[in-house]
This record gives sequence, C-alpha cells and structure tokens, in this order.
Amino acid sequence: MNYKQVSADIGVTTQANKQMVAEVMSSLFLDGFLIEVDRGKYRLNGLGSTAEGRFERRFNGKNSFIPDNGDCPLFVAERNSMHAMHGDKVKVQILAKRKGREPEAEVIEIIQRAQNTYVGVLEVTRNYAYLILDSKILANDIFIPRDKLKGGKSGQKAVVKILEWPEKAKNPVGEVIDLLGEAGNNHTEMNAILVEFGLPYKYPEAVEKAAAKIPSKIRQEEIDAREDFRNTLTFTIDPENAKDFDDALSVKKLKNNHWEIGVHIADVTYYVKPNTVIDKEASERATSVYLVDRTVPMLPERLCNDLCSLRPDEDKLCFSAIFEMTESAEVKNYRIKRTIIHSNRRFTYEDAQKIIENPNPVKKERSDLENGVLILNKLAKTLRKKRFANGAINFDRVEAQFEIDENGKPLRAFFKEAKESNQLVEEFMLLANKAVAEYIGKVEKGKKAKTFVYRVHDMPNPDKLENFTEFIRRFGYKLKDKGDSNTTSKNINSLLNQVQGKKEQNLIETIAIRTMAKAVYTTENIGHYGLAFQYYTHFTSPIRRYPDMMVHRLLEKYLNGGRSVSENKLEDTCKHCSNMEQVAVNAERASIKYKQVEFMSDKIGMIFDGVISGVTEWGLYVELNENLCEGMVPIRNLIDDFYEYDEKNYSLIGKKGRHKYCLGDSVKVKVMRTNMERKQMDFTLIE
Repeated sequence: MNYKQVSADIGVTTQANKQMVAEVMSSLFLDGFLIEVDRGKYRLNGLGSTAEGRFERRFNGKNSFIPDNGDCPLFVAERNSMHAMHGDKVKVQILAKRKGREPEAEVIEIIQRAQNTYVGVLEVTRNYAYLILDSKILANDIFIPRDKLKGGKSGQKAVVKILEWPEKAKNPVGEVIDLLGEAGNNHTEMNAILVEFGLPYKYPEAVEKAAAKIPSKIRQEEIDAREDFRNTLTFTIDPENAKDFDDALSVKKLKNNHWEIGVHIADVTYYVKPNTVIDKEASERATSVYLVDRTVPMLPERLCNDLCSLRPDEDKLCFSAIFEMTESAEVKNYRIKRTIIHSNRRFTYEDAQKIIENPNPVKKERSDLENGVLILNKLAKTLRKKRFANGAINFDRVEAQFEIDENGKPLRAFFKEAKESNQLVEEFMLLANKAVAEYIGKVEKGKKAKTFVYRVHDMPNPDKLENFTEFIRRFGYKLKDKGDSNTTSKNINSLLNQVQGKKEQNLIETIAIRTMAKAVYTTENIGHYGLAFQYYTHFTSPIRRYPDMMVHRLLEKYLNGGRSVSENKLEDTCKHCSNMEQVAVNAERASIKYKQVEFMSDKIGMIFDGVISGVTEWGLYVELNENLCEGMVPIRNLIDDFYEYDEKNYSLIGKKGRHKYCLGDSVKVKVMRTNMERKQMDFTLIE
C-alpha cells in the first residue's frame, strides 16, 4: 500500500495530514516495521513470524515472552499483552526490531491459562472491594464485586479467582474462593506463599479417607515373597524433627570378610497403586514442599508418617539395593530386591555424629549399633573420596536456618553445615541411585536399554563458565575452563577448596551454582555432570518424590520380565515433575525470605557488615555476614552520583566520579525498612 491508500483507509482527507501519513510510513520503514516492495509502496514486515511460549508478567510493565524453542526472551508492552497472565502459554507475533530498542512481541492468542487464582490482602469499602496482590506479577489490583466477597473483610488474606478481564478495563474482575485468615498471622502467610506458587495448602478429604482404608497388617504371603532382613542390624539416620523415614541402612559381615550393606527404601508403591485417587494426587503434587516451619507432604499423613515410615521396632516393607563391599569400599556385586526389615534404632544426625566424633576406644564395649555407624562412615568416606577423584563437584554449602517458636516467629539465625553423619547417608543414597540406574540403563553393546526415568545434569554453558571465570579473577582466583568435563569439574573443586573460610566463600559458591545447569528428570540419559556419574536416577525418596515412585514401578515391571513402557508418556510426567520441583524450591525460598524480613523487622536502624550479592539496574542486593539475610540498597538511595548499570561486569558505576559498586564488594549497611507483605528489606550504605 502507498500513503494515499492508507490515508483513505483511516479517513485522512487533508493534504497536510496525508503528508504526515507518508512521513510516518517512511519512519516505520526506517525502523524496520515496514518493507518497501516498490517505490512508495510498503508491506508489514514480520507477518507470519509467530512463536509459542510462556508469558511472564511483571508489576512494573516489563512483561516478557519466553519462547519454547529456547530463543532469547522478548519484551511485551502492556498494550500488546492481550491481558495474558503470568505463566500463560501464548502465541505471539514477533515485531520488527526497532533501531536501538530491544526485540518486542505482541500476544495474539492465549493458548492455555496457567493460573487464575491469586492471593493478597482484601480492601473492602461500602460499594466495592479490591485484592491487593502479595506478588509482583500484576500491576493492577483485582476488582471484587460486593456479592463475590464470601464474607471477606479488610485486612484478611484471601484467595481470589479471576472471572474476566474486559478488553478496555484497567483491572481484572474476580471472586473470593477462600479466606486464609488475618494478614501477618504465620499460618496465614505460609498458606499464602503456597497459593502464590500454585501449590495446594489443603489435603483433599477423599484422598485422606482412601489412605485410612489401607490395611496396616502385612499379609504372610507378602512376607514369604520377600528377602527377609529382620534379623540383620538395621537403623535409620534422619533430621531430629523428621517423621517420614524413607531410608534405612543395614550392615552385616560376610564369611569372606566383605561387608553386606543394605540400602532399604520404603516400598510406597506396594500401598499406592497406579491411577488410584492417592496416586493421582501424588502425581499432581510431584513432590513434598518444605517451608521454613512445615512440610506440605506429597502423600497423606497415614502413608508418609505411618505405613511407609521405617520406624524402629516395626516390620516394614522395602525396595532395597544390597551391596557386597570390601574394606576399601569396592563394590563386588549388588542385587535389587523387595524386602522386609525391622529397624533396630532411629538415630538423628546429631546422635550419629556423636558416635563418629567420640567412638568408644574399646571395640568390645561398643554396641553393635555404634559399630554399624562407624563401619558405614568408614566406607562412606572412601566412597566420597573416590567420587571427587572421578570429577564430582563438592557443593557442600553452609546454610543459614532459623530457630522458630510455636507461633512460627524466628528467634535466632544459625548456620548449619553438612557433617560426616549427613555425608554418610548421602553417599549410600547416591550409591543406590547409581546402581539402580545402571541396572536398567547399562546394557550390552548393540542392545537398547528399556525406557527409564533418569536424573540428569548437563555440563555448564561455556558462556556462563567464561563469565564465572572473569568474575572470580577480581578476588584473585583462577579457573581453567578449557579441557574435558572431568578436568573442568576438578578445577571447580580446587577453587571451592581455596575459598573455604574466606569472606567471599558464600558468594563464589552461590555464583558457581548459578553457573551450573539445572538437574532434571528425563527418559534420555546424558549422565550427571555434578556427580560425575554416567548413570543416575532417584530411587531413595518415594515418600516425598513422585519420580522415585515411577522408578520403583518400572523396576518391578522390568525385574518381572515386563516390556519397555511408552517413552513419550513417561517423558511428559518427567517434565511435570521437574517443573514442580522448581516451583517447590521457589516456594521454599519465598518462605525463607519472609522469615528473614520478619527476623530483621525489629532491627531497624542497626548497622551490619555485608557483601554485595546482586547488582541490578534498580539497586544493589546485600547479604549480611552475620545471618545471610538479604536486602536491597535502592539505586535512588545512592545520591552522591548518577549510577549506571554495567551488566557485563556485575556493577553500578558513577557517571561523574566513576565510583564502582561490584558484586562481591564488602559494604556496611543500615537497616532502613522492612515490608512483610512484599518480603522486602531496604538498606542504606554507610560510607
């Protein structure tokens, strides 16, 4: 079309305005929105350039489209969003790139809604009400008609379902579907976090009832069909507050002086049959969720804390990996069997650690249980040493945790690190997971392995690794990022050893983890880079992870000579489990963030030493050395200069004075304000 045709179409009649149309079209051509097909004739550039992916909404209007094909995200202006909501699967028109502007897209179809329920605080007036959202994913509050309030009052936390968002309306319209309680109450706030991430905060009554009907008595024919470990020394080692003991270890000396070590895992799939209401609920949840003050279980309490929990002095059904090992932790052979066990003792990690640190010097005076812990620890230390020698990466991070009272209020922050008792359990779980994956996946040359669920971890992205190498140089560290995967992982381990005990330890470990790919579930085995295993799966936690239940079922099928299952259907479930795992991690982080802000809320005006843990265009994130709580120094508070964001060098740089604030810099900050609703803390720098 030429400018005259466009003018006629839009009702422009005067010559002056027609000339303006011609100039606008010429400008659109220069910006790449139009293509000149003949002198003075243009067509739209990009017709047919569409893509599908996920929509990410932000309250500041900086919405993004994340393409399914892995391409770079595209900016979506609010006027081009079609009122798509956060997480929606959408189809977009990719707009022509304008000079000096970031690439843009326009939503042309909402394929699938991700979520239409939101949580926030009600504000009720005489004629209408609003939901003010907790999260930062919607710029506008949700309008609620009075007859859709369900008795809600101002100041209450509510779950609201969006009913419609009229095309020209500023606010979406919704209705209250549940009231969580008063804002600020711990129980209310933890449930609000679950709703925010689309996670269930109630257990369905029908599922609880189904679990209650499962008989607790084990049939004799079931016992007879299993390998009996009830007379073998067996115990569990778990956190002090744990109730769901899904793994136990057994130790027995063989006649050839080798050790028989049993890794016994709760036989959840004996009780939970496919496609039952319990199984469907577990499949949907895919994982238990661990918030600061509670566990939101994948399975009903009757199963996870009773029938399947490997409690001491009770006969329990298990799926077990049993290893014959030498004194030097060499695995001579192993077998995978359905078993029955009778745990002799429930140890906490602290109990086991005391035995390891203070073993009775007189062997005869040690109990069998103490000897069992010491034998397993000796073997585990050797397994661990071999694993790191083979290229596994040592990500043992110190974590800050909170001691909380009965009302969920954080009383103090403390640091928790993995000790030998934790590592003992970890090594045998890793060994069992590896053995199960090898049992199915490792086949003779020329043969195809049966379809299975693997836990895989890809090599780091080379660009991310290069950026990480650049980043650690400012602290005086070097990392050779060239060479095979084994060499690279050994170099990373060497670096992690060097930073132990240094003030930059936590920061470098955090950035190193961000450099790594995410571990996922899949039917395509590419190995596990972080563990340096060619074959790896998740077999050892079926009480809290659905993939482990999938692995148990596949094992049973294949051990009985069954045919390979459909790869496509299994892959879809793997993707769902990987996604839900990430959602659960994000919810856990949000609960930690909430408790950090709550913990710091009575420390306004106090001064702390910290480290710059994040640099963005809107400010500096600072992590406090004393308790690892993180807050932000907004860029508006840096009033001595105009600061610009240098993304490549993780820094803010003053335009006049050229003063730099870089990731990893030590700083002193004062706590200015805390916002529990937003889970935010603001600091100001003390020069």
